[in-house]
Parts: sequence; C-alpha cells; structure tokens
Amino acid sequence: MAVTAKQVQELRKITGVGFLDCRKALDASNGDFDKAVKSLREKGIAKAEKRASRKTSEGILELYTHGDGRVGVMVEVNCETDFVARSEKFRGFAHEIALQIAAAAPKWIKEEDIPEGVLSDKREIAQKWAIEEGKPENIIERIVEGRLNKYKDEVCLMRQTYIRDDDITIKDLLLQTIAAIGENIVIRRFVRWEVGESNET
Repeated sequence: MAVTAKQVQELRKITGVGFLDCRKALDASNGDFDKAVKSLREKGIAKAEKRASRKTSEGILELYTHGDGRVGVMVEVNCETDFVARSEKFRGFAHEIALQIAAAAPKWIKEEDIPEGVLSDKREIAQKWAIEEGKPENIIERIVEGRLNKYKDEVCLMRQTYIRDDDITIKDLLLQTIAAIGENIVIRRFVRWEVGESNET
C-alpha cells in the first residue's frame, strides 16, 4: 500500500517525530497507522531512556490558572540547553503538564516520591476492606496490590492518563517529547493551589 504525504503529516502531528522516520514507520507497517504509531512510540522510549542520565540545568517555570482563577499551577520543567528551553515544542510540553496538574490534581511526580507511611496506610485500608468483604484469603494480596496501583495511577503525575489522549500516560508523553526534541527533559517539581483548600490538603 502506497503511503501518502497526508498520512505522514498526520503521524508527525500525533508523535512529534521527523518526516523521514514517520514515512519509514508507515512503510514498515504497510500503511497500518496504529502499528506505525506504536512502533515510533517504542523507538522514542528507547531513545529517551538513553538520554535520561544527561544533566538538565535549563528550563522554564510554567504558570497556569484555570476556572476564572480558582485553580493555579506552577511547574518547573528542565532541559539540557537554553536553545531548547526557548523552543515552542518544549514550552508547549511544559504548558500541557501544567494543564494536566490543574485538571487531574496529582500529589507527587513519581511513585517513588510517595511517602512510605502513606502507602502503608493505603495497604492496611485495602486489606481491611478485602477481609470485611469476605474475599478469599488467597486473593487478598492481589486485591490489595490492585488497589495500591489504582491509587498510584491517580496521585502520581507520571502514571496518570494524559487528559488529551486516553491511550498514553504522562510518562509516555514525556518520553515522546524527549525523542522528538533530542534532549533529556525532567519534570522537576510543581505546586497546585485551589481556592478554599486548607493548608493540610
């Protein structure tokens, strides 16, 4: 099946990958768009992971307010060079992360950031619930792990489903952006405020 320029452009738009790589992916998948997307995402992840150890000392503080100023977000996103920090693609990515934080209200960036005490409490609650529900003893641990994973998916930014695309997580989006830009990118820290919330939340 002949690959059209329109298909290549569409694939570029979705993946952020260069024209030639998109054409090769479509050729290799015989024009199967979904296969080409999957292939490019996998390649992007491999490329991005190779760059993960590079130092990131440039970047941007992205500020965003939502709902007539009811929710405010400040996020620091870092990259390797000032040139990339000024680029439209990098700034667009930082903005998308701010939008995600405003909409999905994560508490931590990665699951490793969750305090052990919080996980212990969640584990205990899930265990108690499973026992009270009369679940068989041999599957209680599996139920507990399932509930813990669901909790991590909700509260960890990197594990959250991207608000604009249900098929990918924020980690996938980050890896795709690293592959497209060609530099390591780190979501360093964020703060989210909501009108009326207490200091404890």
